[in-house]
Amino acid sequence: MKKIASFCVNHDLLTPGIYLSRIDGDVVTYDIRMVKPNCPPYLPNGVLHTLEHLFATYARNSEYTEHVIYFGPMGCRTGFYFLVSGMTHGEVIGLIRSCFQWISSYEGEIPGAASSAECGNYREHDLSGAREWAAAYLPVIEGWTEKDLVYKT
Repeated sequence: MKKIASFCVNHDLLTPGIYLSRIDGDVVTYDIRMVKPNCPPYLPNGVLHTLEHLFATYARNSEYTEHVIYFGPMGCRTGFYFLVSGMTHGEVIGLIRSCFQWISSYEGEIPGAASSAECGNYREHDLSGAREWAAAYLPVIEGWTEKDLVYKT
């Protein structure tokens, strides 16, 4: 079988940041890498899950709501994929920054995690951990620009 594109990225050279993963027609996939691959600690499950709920909620309630297609975790627990349509790279980077800023100070109930009716694993969340990881990621992407979206080869 043909190797998929994300497995062709040299993970030994990959560092935390935001990368342009692929473009499929109108859909653009971004790699939001929070952990250097194969270098623990990885995102703990509760943190990963809470980041997913909070980021998706914020992004889908932003001015770009109609452009957000998907936000979800990588199985390796080193980051997330963010799929959008009809946004510039600069807008996406700005939205990602805004999401993590919001998460870093979020207090309250985790959206979509109040009961088993809302979430398939509603008991496994870690809000304080999600805030800490979001705050630690902000300096990484603070000066990120479109030029930085390219994977290192």
